[in-house]
Amino acid sequence: MFDYLIVGAGFAGSTLAERLACGMGKRVLLVDKRMHIGGNAYDCYDEAGVLIHKYGPHIFHTNSKQVFDYLSRFTKWRQYQHHVLASVDGQLVPMPINVDTINMLYGLKLSSLEMEGFLESVAEPREQIKTSEDVVISRVGKELYEKFFKNYTRKQWGLDPSELDASVTARVPTRTNRDTRYFTDQYQAMPLNGFTRMFENMLAHENITIMLNADYKDIKDQIPYRQMIFTGPIDEFFEYRFGPLPYRSLQFQFETHDKQVFQQGAVINYPNDYAYTRCTEFKYLTGQVHPKTTVVYEYAQAEGDPYYPVPRPENAELYRQYQSLATSEASKVVFAGRLGTYKYYNMDQVVAQALTLYSKISTASNGHVIGAGNGNGNGLAHALGNGNGHSNGNGNGNGNGKGPIYVPKRSTKSEVIR
Repeated sequence: MFDYLIVGAGFAGSTLAERLACGMGKRVLLVDKRMHIGGNAYDCYDEAGVLIHKYGPHIFHTNSKQVFDYLSRFTKWRQYQHHVLASVDGQLVPMPINVDTINMLYGLKLSSLEMEGFLESVAEPREQIKTSEDVVISRVGKELYEKFFKNYTRKQWGLDPSELDASVTARVPTRTNRDTRYFTDQYQAMPLNGFTRMFENMLAHENITIMLNADYKDIKDQIPYRQMIFTGPIDEFFEYRFGPLPYRSLQFQFETHDKQVFQQGAVINYPNDYAYTRCTEFKYLTGQVHPKTTVVYEYAQAEGDPYYPVPRPENAELYRQYQSLATSEASKVVFAGRLGTYKYYNMDQVVAQALTLYSKISTASNGHVIGAGNGNGNGLAHALGNGNGHSNGNGNGNGNGKGPIYVPKRSTKSEVIR
């Protein structure tokens, strides 16, 4: 009998699994339909031996000491401050917009004080800030909006900025100084040995059992458990009763080049040119020393794995209908994570949410017991290897962990690989 069935082995599910197992001594079954742990933060070595982020670049940053201290239990860090360039008017200029961006674009020599005056002269204040277009134009005016934001947003979201909630572009600051860092959080670093190794360390607890390549629907009535925590799409859980919640997905094109450096920075945005939105060179992020380098081009699309909830009022209203269902099911299942709560969260925000949920669980006086099913759960053990290196991308780890690797196939039969 498991105390918890947790669906999804990304940041939300893994944090909750670790806390419940280590902090409360609960037995946890962690299930993921992919062949690996780590969710979209999963990293692995490609055929050339370059460490890549399989689902696009993930850069850790937070102002939360609690979150940083918590994750520091499972990884050492490589200090890293992220810098982004944007290809605009045939130049690569710093993004977010700052003094150097404006000076390079317009051939000026503005100081920080003069930059404030420049922005005031081009800004077009709006009485109400409702959309992403309102946010940008009220800050930097229409010309810079069109150079940096309008077409990039259209590519990324498939919508005009005037159709998107203000929160989308409000995440990107405008600076009057020469700070070219993309983030200004107090804690900015990358896991020294990668995100996957960090997740392996989080989940290396004898009370945690991991099933990969498994759909929770196939096992929820076969294996006994007391409570479910669901970190997948909430609309999928309720079988799209009110219709699907809109998401944006991504397609990735990886290229390996026989040179040490491919481009001038970690990430180059292409707001106006090409079908892709940006190109990332991973070695900037990881600090890996390698004679070759791998980059990834990102293409946003409507279909595919859900990545970004689309922040529009009608989508928020649709989510509220699912949230109402979730409240009525609170004794049976709890929802967490970006997909489970339909929120455009950063990684640290997902961890913070999971830690808050754990705190509520740990202080609750009474738990809930739900469908025990008819399975006995025997023979399941860790799906972690011995920690010596990452998966090769197909989900097959070293297999020298604390027990047999349990990776059920997508069929009525399962197998235990020893």
